[in-house]
Amino acid sequence: MSKEFEIVREFEVDASPEQVWDAITTGTGGWLWPMEYEPKEGGAAPFGGTVTVWDPPHRMTARVEDAEGISQQTLNQLEHVIEAREGGGSWVRYVHSGILVDDWDNQYDGADKHTDFYLHTLGQYLRYFSGRPVAFATLDGPDASNAPGALETVSRGLGLPDDAAQGATVRVRVPGGETVDAVVDYRNAYFIGLRTDDAMYRLFGRNHFGAPVGVSVHDFAPGADGKRIEDSWRSWINGVFA
Repeated sequence: MSKEFEIVREFEVDASPEQVWDAITTGTGGWLWPMEYEPKEGGAAPFGGTVTVWDPPHRMTARVEDAEGISQQTLNQLEHVIEAREGGGSWVRYVHSGILVDDWDNQYDGADKHTDFYLHTLGQYLRYFSGRPVAFATLDGPDASNAPGALETVSRGLGLPDDAAQGATVRVRVPGGETVDAVVDYRNAYFIGLRTDDAMYRLFGRNHFGAPVGVSVHDFAPGADGKRIEDSWRSWINGVFA
């Protein structure tokens, strides 16, 4: 049964409104995935949507009806409001709303939990990588990764200790054979975030929501190749669940 939803977050970041605006309009590959907005009211937005508010660097709203490739929704809207904070930095209000058409509780729970992880990653991007060119890669694990414990299987495959809590510095083996020092910048039962000097690795335990585990890589190293990164991670994760 179709039902409306709304997910609201308000938070502060140590970045200017202009930096936040750039991150949510032209720098999305650095923390979410690459998207393009036509910079005007009435302009084109991702997934066949329309920009309904374009007021840089303070407010942007994009609305999609019958989103392309998203059968679970008939309406999706994202709104960002950005204000300068006294003493520096910015206050941000994020509102994700729309209509979910089936499996409402599970879809909402997944969207709600993903929101916190994505917005945390936005904060990491603004603090450590803002404005840097990025190579982006994303992929899903095989069907076998849609199972209890699949996220832990992936993290152990990287060499991440089970008891490595958020804030710890660890040594992990990323696909391609390289061993790197990383900060566990996010960790709960559903998601894991790892940050190095040149990259962010995001692990999505979507097995909790009836889907395979997902991986996204935001690589800011000079010469990084998104396609090569994707191929390397895909081969690796398929091997983990072989």
